[in-house]
Amino acid sequence: MKGARTLQQLSLTVKRSLHHHHHPPPLQRSVGIIGAPFSKGQSKDGVECAPNKLRAAGLLDRLQQQGCAVKDYGNLTFENVALDEPVNGSKSVRTVGSANQRLSEAVKAVKRDGHTAVILGGDHSLAIGSIHGHTAAVGPVSVVWVDAHADINTPLTSNTGNVHGQPMSYLLYELQSKLPPLPNFSWMKPCVSSRDLVYIGLRDVDPAEHYIMKLLAVKVFSMTQVDQLGMARVMEETCDYLWDRAKKPIHLSYDIDAIDPSITPATGTPAVGGLTYREGVYITEYLYQTGLLSAVDMVEVNPLRGRTEDDVRSTVSTAVDLLLGCFGRRREGNHLPDYSLPEP
Repeated sequence: MKGARTLQQLSLTVKRSLHHHHHPPPLQRSVGIIGAPFSKGQSKDGVECAPNKLRAAGLLDRLQQQGCAVKDYGNLTFENVALDEPVNGSKSVRTVGSANQRLSEAVKAVKRDGHTAVILGGDHSLAIGSIHGHTAAVGPVSVVWVDAHADINTPLTSNTGNVHGQPMSYLLYELQSKLPPLPNFSWMKPCVSSRDLVYIGLRDVDPAEHYIMKLLAVKVFSMTQVDQLGMARVMEETCDYLWDRAKKPIHLSYDIDAIDPSITPATGTPAVGGLTYREGVYITEYLYQTGLLSAVDMVEVNPLRGRTEDDVRSTVSTAVDLLLGCFGRRREGNHLPDYSLPEP
């Protein structure tokens, strides 16, 4: 009986959650796609190939088939700064800074054109410019960061010096005093409160990152909490937490390495024990139903890191499915609003 009661309670909780959090998204969803083929936030070649791979896998056509208006803004071009020596141990800082400034302006333009912005990375250092540009256009946002890693090292705590492990520290107001001045980052001002950040899927976290998250009381659903609660409850609690004060536009920053590497092996820093395909897709379905999803990063797909063509195909197709879920694709099936049966 106890098990039956628990199942009944869970069912009621999920129904309550769906009723409470879901608002009808607009019938005509408008998507603005920016390719950001950038790899200098880390050391492995290949991640710059991902935007074109995701397009070649049919992303734009499939978004249109599910009723979205799609505008492709093409790929940004990024300059390599000559003599980009490490600064406080961090690598390629000048190149990363100028690339993110360019991306920030591009995201701002896409948002001002009235689209939901989709940023195809590239490595996760791009979240600096993506989130900065998003907030510059719409004001404060809630950030849902889905990742195996917290990416919240400061330049002074990073063991590797790779900026793709640092972007959240650049974005948070509360860490501004912990960042040294960095060349080509004078344009950048923090724009996110730690109270407006939720992590999902963490399982490979550095000691300094763990300390920072505890210090700032950041809301974290590590893989332990995902296992304990299940993804339906994780998403319900995510939205309850973010909306406790006000409902802000949502920025979803999705690192493909959040998904278990048995499904998405073609990525630079895989970590075992990740989200299942189903859990990963459920996150996108749930956030779409809120009607508040305003920008999405899809990062760290690296076609050169797959050992086989199947590795690459599985990683790319999962990334495409996650993006489709952000714009209304449902596993139960979809049809366009004007669909009717043919007459005999």
